[in-house]
Amino acid sequence: MYRDKIVIGLVGETGSGKDTVAHYLKRRYDVDLLRFGRPLKKALDLFFEQSSKEDQAWLYTIFKERFGEDVLHKGVLRYVHQHNGIMCVNGMRMMMDLEFIRSFENNYIMYVTADQELRWKRVTSRGEKSDDDTSLEEFKKFEAESETEKAIPKIGESADFVIKNEGSMDELLWQVDDAMKEILKKRCS
Repeated sequence: MYRDKIVIGLVGETGSGKDTVAHYLKRRYDVDLLRFGRPLKKALDLFFEQSSKEDQAWLYTIFKERFGEDVLHKGVLRYVHQHNGIMCVNGMRMMMDLEFIRSFENNYIMYVTADQELRWKRVTSRGEKSDDDTSLEEFKKFEAESETEKAIPKIGESADFVIKNEGSMDELLWQVDDAMKEILKKRCS
């Protein structure tokens, strides 16, 4: 049904560099970008100047209870219908997200990861969300206990490409380029 489309699922823990990879894919490869959690963030932005990951996790739980577990997938599918070419869906967080991405004929999973303490340092220095000033212990606890974080490493085990983001920006982007060479080679064959 979607033979002409390539769908890349992007997964990674908080602070791993997913957004950097996504923006690079957009800039270098003209990939359309979409985030699984975008509808949640947009809803929270209506009411709050700055929302937290905890707020987004809570709202996802409410949406899921009211509209079904696949509520975010329905929104992504609408977007996929409207676009051709290569699409990157950023922010996979649940095992069903993996199943959803794998439902497309031409699909790939990129797992962006890094050491937990390094990711925590990145998060606390960027101040993007209201809870970014958390302690390392709180950061570890949130990742271990939050429904929206626990499945990320397991999804990463199923990835077609693992991108370890613990070096320079050039090293990160070289890994992305290597993955894209493989994806584009398969597209042309």
